[in-house]
This record gives sequence, structure tokens and C-alpha cells, in this order.
Amino acid sequence: MSNSRATAIGLALCIGLVGAGARDACSSLIDTDLDRALQDVVSAPDGPPGAIAIVQRGNRIRVFSAGLGDVANRRRMRPTDRMRIASVAKAFSGAVALSLVDRGVLSLDDTIGELLPGLGNGWEDVTLRQLLNHTSGVPSFTSSSEFAARVDAFPHDPVPPRALVEYVADEELLFTPGSRYAYSNTDNILVGLMAEAATGRSYQHLLAARVLSPIELRRTTLPFGYRMPRPYIHGYDFNPALPFDVSEIVAAGYSWASGGIVSTPLELNRFIRAYAGGELFGGEARAQQLELVAGGSSEPPGPGRNSAGLAIFRYETDCGTVYGHTGNIFGYTQFTAATLDGRSSVVVSVNEQV
Repeated sequence: MSNSRATAIGLALCIGLVGAGARDACSSLIDTDLDRALQDVVSAPDGPPGAIAIVQRGNRIRVFSAGLGDVANRRRMRPTDRMRIASVAKAFSGAVALSLVDRGVLSLDDTIGELLPGLGNGWEDVTLRQLLNHTSGVPSFTSSSEFAARVDAFPHDPVPPRALVEYVADEELLFTPGSRYAYSNTDNILVGLMAEAATGRSYQHLLAARVLSPIELRRTTLPFGYRMPRPYIHGYDFNPALPFDVSEIVAAGYSWASGGIVSTPLELNRFIRAYAGGELFGGEARAQQLELVAGGSSEPPGPGRNSAGLAIFRYETDCGTVYGHTGNIFGYTQFTAATLDGRSSVVVSVNEQV
């Protein structure tokens, strides 16, 4: 992560987490610093076209932005425009699964063999818990050369979710489940498939019923195709002389429950406050969500010292400790986090994969 991007994330965290008395004394200076930091991000030689930060403490929401969300039309970054949230979608699949655990429909000890029989090469004993905290040992389908060739040949024509798993289903586990940490994009595809198997409902239905509707995320969707719902923040493979718009270069179905969700900066902020703050489920599911694997890092790594929970990461920073997720995909990079009481939160988004 470049120094300018790290500074912008750090300042956004400090605004969200600093105590009220301290903020009264220096809030205008911090605001000015964050404005300047975002401008530094977009004006750097390798910087993206635009950057936006949402910072909320209590009921007060502040929006900071620099640069452009649409280069062709010279439109600024807007907090209500859609964007691909990349691997932050894994937190949504975690929210679906843990809400089902809370209701007794799923158990964290349920295995691939029980819910998805015949899938994988010796994967039968991998549990839902191990998928959610990336200690499963299941290989990542995105590392498959056959998968890469399929995306390259048919970028707008995705395969069904189970077919994503099939790209690595003949491979053995990378290690004994539960023995170590390794981030895998296959894990959350399997989480979505297990939720479907346990309920007889589609993952899209479960996502809407268990997450989107309860916290009123009306502009958050899980598309299957490549088209972005309008209006949206355009994502770029950016060269200042010749920006290449990659917003619709690949269908969302190629990452499904692992990275296919489209949301807005404001709605992503609302989600992380609910998810990290325990609004979507409670009891033992909430306690298990926060059991951590030391050294488990999100991809890309988040600020400070990273530890992995169940589809959530703890980020211990100089400004305080927050819980959230990161993600990047063609044209977009995301960071979102909140405190465990759900009162302080931050979203930082740029429209380039970095």
C-alpha cells in the first residue's frame, strides 16, 4: 500500500475513533488533513482517478472525496453511486451464514461432506467455521489456470457457483483443516453453497432476507452478469493519458458470494456498522464471530496488526481497534471497518485495483 493511501486510511480511522473532547479541539485540522490526504492519493503518479471516505461517529456522517468517479463525464465521486465491493462481499456471506447459525439452521461444525456430499478431493471434514476463518486448506479457485483461461475467453459469461469450486475440486487440501491460516476465495463460495443446501433457498434470497432487508440496503445487489446498475462509480486500470474503464470487464458471477456484490459507499458504511456491531445476529454466533486467528490477514492487508475472525478481521492500529474487511477487484479497492459497538465506522474506496 502506498504511503498516501495508508495515510488516508489512517486519518479516516482517527476521525472515527478519536474521543469527542479531542475531536472538538482538532476536528477541523483532521478534516483538512483527510481532504489533503485523499487529494494526495489521486494526484500521486500511480494514483487512482478518485477516492472517497465515509466517516461516521454516532449519528454524524461525514463524506470526503477527491478526484473523479467518472472520467469521461467528469463526475466526482458520490457516496450514493454503486461500486463493486470485491472481497468485502465475504463479510456479507459471513453475515448470512452466522444469522443462520444464530437461528439454528446451520452449525459452525457442519461439514462439506454433510451438506455438499461428493464435492472435493478429501474435503469432507472441512467445517463451516474453517471456511469462514480461512483455516480450511481448500485451494483458491482464482489460482486455477483453467479458471483464468475461462474468464479471459468469456469474461461476460460466468459459470454457475458450484462450477467455480469444480476448478479446484480435484485438488487435495493444502493442509490439515484448522492447522493454519490461508486466505482462499473458494471458502466463501462454499459458505454460500452450504447456506443454500441447509435452507433450500438461493443465496440471493438469503442475502436479501437475512442482511439487505433488515438494515435497509436498497442499493446493494448481487448481480450475475457484467452490467453495473446506474449510476455507478467507474473503475479503471488507470493511466492519466489513457484511462481504461474496466467497470464492466468481467461478470460478477465469476466471484459470486466471494466478491460479486455491488453497493454504495454509504450503504457499505451502514452494513459494517451492523455486522461489526452485532446487529444482524447475537448469542453464541456473535461470540464465535470474534474468536480470532492471530496473523490472519485480509487481502489486501488492512491497517495495523491483522487477525482473522469469522468473515471479519480485527485491525489493531495506533488510533484504536476496529473490525472489518478489505477487498480489491478490477477497477476497485475497498476498506471498511467499525468498532464493536457499531457507533464509529469508516469506508475508504478508490476506483482502481491497488
